[in-house]
Amino acid sequence: MSKFVDKLHNLSKSSAASIGFHAAASELKSSPMLLVAGLAGVDVKEADALTGSNVDAGLVLSESFEIRSLEQMVKAMGDIPLGVVTKGMGEKRTAELVDSGCDFVVFDMKTPVAALRGEEAGKFLVIEPSLDQGLVRAINALEIDGVFINRGEESFITVEYLLICRRFSELLDKPFVVTLPSLITNAELGDLWKAGMDGIVIPPAQPVEAFTELRKMIDNLPKMAKHRRGKVGVVLPYYGGDIAAEEEEEEEI
Repeated sequence: MSKFVDKLHNLSKSSAASIGFHAAASELKSSPMLLVAGLAGVDVKEADALTGSNVDAGLVLSESFEIRSLEQMVKAMGDIPLGVVTKGMGEKRTAELVDSGCDFVVFDMKTPVAALRGEEAGKFLVIEPSLDQGLVRAINALEIDGVFINRGEESFITVEYLLICRRFSELLDKPFVVTLPSLITNAELGDLWKAGMDGIVIPPAQPVEAFTELRKMIDNLPKMAKHRRGKVGVVLPYYGGDIAAEEEEEEEI
C-alpha cells in the first residue's frame, strides 16, 4: 500500500479524533496538513537535499526520465514516499512505475481507465480549477485515492481560487492536495486549510529553510475540524427572489 495514501488516511483520522473529548495526545500532535516537495526531475542530489527537510513526500513534476534513474531516486529518498506526475499513462507505463518503487502516481483526465487498475501504488487525479462541477462530483465514483488541483500562474492565492477550492472540497469526499506555483504566507496556508485542503505541493528548488518554515506554519494550524468534506446543501429558490440553502437530510419515517 502507498505510504503517502496511508499518511492522508491518518490525517483524516487524527482530525476526526481531535474533535472528541478523549483524543490521545499523540493524535493531537499529528500534522493537520501534508507537505509535499515538488521535484523538477529525477535527480539524486535533489533527493539527498530532502532527506533532512521533514517533508511528507516528494513529487516528480517532469515526465522526461528513465525508469532506472527513477529507481535510484526512490532509493535516495529513503523513507520519504516518491510520486510521479504523468500524462496519458498506459498500463505498461503504470507497471514500470510500480516496479521502480514509485509510491504514488498523479495522472490526468486523458489517462486510459485500464491504467487505474491495481493497488500497488497510490492513484491521484489532477484536475484544473475550470473543471465542470458536475464532473468534479462524478470523481467520487472513481476508484482513486485522492485529487490534486492545479494552481494558476499567480504568485498569490486569489479570492476566486480560494472559493473554487472550498467548492470542490464540498463536492468531493476524497483527500485534496493543491499544487502551488510559489511559496505562500502563513495567512494563505490557513485559508487553504480552512477550505478543506489536505496537503500542498511546493515548487522545486526550495532551500531547506523554506521546508522548515512551512512545517512550522503547518504544525501551528488550529487543532480543530476544518471545512466539511463532501457536504453540499440543496439550493432551493423561493418567491422572494433570493436563494435559501438547506442541508440534505434523510426523511424521517
